[in-house]
Amino acid sequence: ASIFQDIDLLQNHGVNVADIKKLKQSGICTIKGIQMTTKKKLCSIKGISEAKMEKIKEACAKLIDPGFLTALEYADKRKQVFRLSTGSQEFDKLLGGGVESMAITEAFGEFRTGKTQLSHTLCVTAQLPGANGYTGGKVIFIDTEHTFRPDRLKDIADRFNLDQNAVLDNVLYARAYTSEHQYELLDYVAAKFYEEAGVFKLLIVDSIMALFRVDFSGRGELADRQQKLAQMLSKLQKIAEEYNVAVFVTNQITADPGATMSFAPDPKKPIGGNIIAHASTTRLSLRKGRGETRIVKIYDSPDLPESEATFAITLGGIADAKE
Repeated sequence: ASIFQDIDLLQNHGVNVADIKKLKQSGICTIKGIQMTTKKKLCSIKGISEAKMEKIKEACAKLIDPGFLTALEYADKRKQVFRLSTGSQEFDKLLGGGVESMAITEAFGEFRTGKTQLSHTLCVTAQLPGANGYTGGKVIFIDTEHTFRPDRLKDIADRFNLDQNAVLDNVLYARAYTSEHQYELLDYVAAKFYEEAGVFKLLIVDSIMALFRVDFSGRGELADRQQKLAQMLSKLQKIAEEYNVAVFVTNQITADPGATMSFAPDPKKPIGGNIIAHASTTRLSLRKGRGETRIVKIYDSPDLPESEATFAITLGGIADAKE
């Protein structure tokens, strides 16, 4: 069964092809995608008037049921969810099997805690067949800090006995230069996921906040920054659900100057505030251990208990720590 309903179905309900093309150009390619877009946003698309917008929304309502399911039906739907291995069994166990699809998993920590290494390892493990009939798939990597290294992928591919060129060929890479550019790239991502339905399994953004930190400075621009950030995370969430892909983002941390007063055990907290906290499904906190070992802790998750695991950063990516 197809994961989504194609936007072309609107033709049967009197919406003309030219308008459907306009919607596709702005990254809306599925019926659910229209349901996930506000009327105001639809009207802001060039060439879509208010009358056309009403017509599109109306046609869309005919194609989608009102949206209530029993918990049993929803549980059945959740069976489509797959999990991607991190490369470390301990880490996977902590995550209940790996990085989950239809969700945003966020990893934050200081520099050198393994965020980018984890991103690189996932690029390879996502291509491996896994549990519950998972067949492997392609990856999109959006890089904001210029830390993506194809050579790292080659080393990790060697560890799993995969053909280096084939692995690199399955990773689609984009470098984002501004927060606006980062947002625009997501339109392209949505279109790509739509074109090659079911082929892509993972979207990585490393790191999600870096460009927002640069483009918006000081308290005066904070409200604007958080609003733009909220729109971007909302888009990521929708992409994850609409196309059943796993979204993995890394985040930076900030030293909280007030924390020393309150005797908080760890004065470092992820940036992005409540907006990013509520948007991420599972949040992982990474910290350094001895030597090459790192400790990952579940910081927040709807269904996983708060616990820790250790892993190591090796030449072949993320692996289990040797005791």
